[in-house]
Amino acid sequence: MIADHVQANMPFLAALPAALRAVALPAKAAGMAAYMKSATPFLGVPSPMVRATVRTLAKEHPFTGAAQMSATTLKLWAEAQYREERYAAIMLTDSPVCRGEIELLPFYTTVIEEGQWWDYVDSIAPRLCELLLAHPATMEPLLLAWSQHTNMWFRRASIIAQLAAKTATNTALLEELLVPNLADPQFFIRKASGWALRQYARTDPGWVLDFVARHKNAISSLTYREALKHLI
Repeated sequence: MIADHVQANMPFLAALPAALRAVALPAKAAGMAAYMKSATPFLGVPSPMVRATVRTLAKEHPFTGAAQMSATTLKLWAEAQYREERYAAIMLTDSPVCRGEIELLPFYTTVIEEGQWWDYVDSIAPRLCELLLAHPATMEPLLLAWSQHTNMWFRRASIIAQLAAKTATNTALLEELLVPNLADPQFFIRKASGWALRQYARTDPGWVLDFVARHKNAISSLTYREALKHLI
């Protein structure tokens, strides 16, 4: 985890607000906030421009490693005035410095716990996948615990954590994550379950067909449709 003495990348943080404002389209801000049902205001910066801005500033103000990146993302998330600043914190973790680095887990957990919405949770799914592949002994029990969390966003995160795994998917784990959630009435859980199955069907359609058949009495119609979308 993060050492107490590790400092955030302050030059990056200092430069970010002005850089985002420079590419903002203020006329779009209200519509973006309405679409995301966001209490946090938007500046009106399209996601591709947020990503480009983050990459440019990260090159101008390089990070020393994963620990500094974690400190920076946590600080940026906590102090963000606009939703794009929180997006920027998440986009920073796409850096090779972060991939598979367990130091970033506190940030990902914070995103789920405090973000409480699909755009935040879905954005960190690839990073959770990298952590799972790099640290299975840590991540497998954690994801299993999340799959039965009282907070549905942790459950969603656990379900979609292997979306990018393809042939590296741990199907036994996937089943353990899905089964407790098949009867959940929440739209975001049912949709996530179908999404996870549909994605893995691109790699092993037979496994998905077998899973759906074995759990046909528990699976919701939404999950069923999503799971077999490209198979039937």
